[in-house]
Amino acid sequence: QVQLVESGGGLVQPGGPLRLSCAASGSIFKIYAMGWYRQVPGKQRELVASIASNSNTNYATSVKGRFTISRDNAKNTVYLQMNSLKSEDTAVYYCNADLQKAAIFGVTGYWGQGTQVTVSS
Repeated sequence: QVQLVESGGGLVQPGGPLRLSCAASGSIFKIYAMGWYRQVPGKQRELVASIASNSNTNYATSVKGRFTISRDNAKNTVYLQMNSLKSEDTAVYYCNADLQKAAIFGVTGYWGQGTQVTVSS
């Protein structure tokens, strides 16, 4: 059993910061890429940022320069530091991890349950 548990969402004023965390637990052999996605009602889930096992990062154009993704491999945890938040960043944020449960298994993607981020005055 593998679980991804997000934390850190909430209500923040425009221009403010917020930090999301996502911890993976359970039967895990190796984690490859980890990432954050977001979704608003009526729209497709979109990639916000991703980080490879070698720490190479990728960002959506809309968040470049404002958001920073990082990971702690010892804790199987990925973070998303969000600064200069805008109302259009309001969404449910989901954590994703591509991992192997054991060396004999292939790589499978897992999702967290989502955490609401609301940017409003």
